[in-house]
Amino acid sequence: MNNTICEAIASKNIVEFYYNGGIRIAEPHCYGIHKNTGNEVLCAYQIRGFSESGNLPGWRLFDVADVSALKITGEQFLSPRPNYNPNDKRMSKIFCNI
Repeated sequence: MNNTICEAIASKNIVEFYYNGGIRIAEPHCYGIHKNTGNEVLCAYQIRGFSESGNLPGWRLFDVADVSALKITGEQFLSPRPNYNPNDKRMSKIFCNI
């Protein structure tokens, strides 16, 4: 389990990290184990940065094994984004969430 992710979620801090080709800036909402793959995943609302689809802002599910250079930016977000589900059914186990 990544304590930095849980710290960012608990304090509603925006995170920055490298993922699949570029830097992503996102509001982390839920972190746990994906029920189908068994991988650690982060459900976050990406607000800026690189996007393969070009559709920003938007919800993303990131495979934590592919995340690198993760850091808390110090910038906060005020509340969960619309359509956020704290009991994300894609996860078999939730480590931390808003």
